Amino acid sequence: MSAETDPVKVMKQEVGKAAAERVQSGTIVGLGTGSTTAYAIQYIGDRIKKGDLKDIKGIPTSFQAEVLAKEHGIPLTSLDAVDHIDVAIDGADEVDPQKNLIKGGGAAHTREKVVDSLAAQFIVVVDSGKLVDRLGSTFKLPVEVIPMAYVPVMRALEKLGGKPELRMGVKKAGPVVTDQGNMVIDVTFDSIDNPGELEKTINNIPGVLENGLFVGVANVVLVGEVKDGKPLVREM
Repeated sequence: MSAETDPVKVMKQEVGKAAAERVQSGTIVGLGTGSTTAYAIQYIGDRIKKGDLKDIKGIPTSFQAEVLAKEHGIPLTSLDAVDHIDVAIDGADEVDPQKNLIKGGGAAHTREKVVDSLAAQFIVVVDSGKLVDRLGSTFKLPVEVIPMAYVPVMRALEKLGGKPELRMGVKKAGPVVTDQGNMVIDVTFDSIDNPGELEKTINNIPGVLENGLFVGVANVVLVGEVKDGKPLVREM
C-alpha cells in the first residue's frame, strides 16, 4: 500500500485540513507540534499560496513547527510582538471526555501550553486512538525539569504515587533535551483522578518548569478515524 493510499495517513491529512480550514484571514495562529499538526501547517501554507488566506501570522510552539512554517510560507511573529492569539492548532497524546489533555510526546509541551492557553480558540487535532476515558491510561505524563533538579524532582514525583523515568534520546547518547535546554521526566500514574489538582501540585515542585496536563484549555477537538477503509473527521 502506497503512502498516498494509506487510510491512516490520509485521515491525519484530513484532520489537519479540517483545522486549517477554520483559520480566517487577518488572524494570529498558534502552530503546534506533531505529525497531524504538521498537515495543518501545510494546508495553512497552501491556503496562503492560493490567496485564500491573507495577513496571517504564525507563532510556533517548537523548532519543528518553526521550520515547517517557514517551509510552507507562513509569516512568523513572537509573543512579545503581539497582544493576542486568535486560534491555536495542536495535537495531543490523550484526550478525555472533558477535553482535558496529556501532551508532551514531542517534548514541546511547555511552549505549547503557553501558546495554546493564550489562544481565544484552541483546536485539538487527534486520531480516535488518542481518546481515553481517563488521562494516564495509555500515555505517561511528561514533566519538564531543569537539569540540576531532575533527581529531587523524581523523588517528589514518587511521593505523589508516580513511577518516573528520565526520557532518553533516540539515535542520541543521553537524555532528551527540550528547546529550553531542559530534561523530560515521563511519569506513570496508576490513576489520575483529578487532573487539575495534579497539574498544579506537580508544577509547584521546585525545579519543574511545566507538565503535560492541559486542563480546561481545549475548546474544539477534531477527531479523525478510519471506518470501512475511509477517513472521517468528527468534532468531539
